[in-house]
Amino acid sequence: MRITDELIIDESLITERFVRSSGPGGQHVNKTESAVQLRFDVNASALPDALKQRLKRIAGNRMTQEGVLVLHVEDHRSQERNRAEARTRLKRLIEQASRKPKPRLKSRPSLNSIKRQKDKKAKKSQTKSLRQKPRLD
Repeated sequence: MRITDELIIDESLITERFVRSSGPGGQHVNKTESAVQLRFDVNASALPDALKQRLKRIAGNRMTQEGVLVLHVEDHRSQERNRAEARTRLKRLIEQASRKPKPRLKSRPSLNSIKRQKDKKAKKSQTKSLRQKPRLD
């Protein structure tokens, strides 16, 4: 399964199990297994370690202790559409994890930098005041 030009997932690490959907739906939902449970073994994949860590953080409670990502999709009546939706969600999760987070920029100067700036300004002011002609009082 191709995620990006550089990222390709081995299909053997993805397993799909079809189960019955929950909730109301009459006779159709009681006799068809249209929901899909997609499992992707993150630890066994060839993804970079940094991407695996971000994926585990993003996945949250969808990730098991063994490092298996579990996606349960029952949005559509069709088994094939649920299967396609599960693969799309997996692809989106991995794409989201592949983007590196932007580093946080400090929003205000530190107290020490403010003190240094004021000291520098006072010194400059003192230097300039010494350049003036002396007053005769």
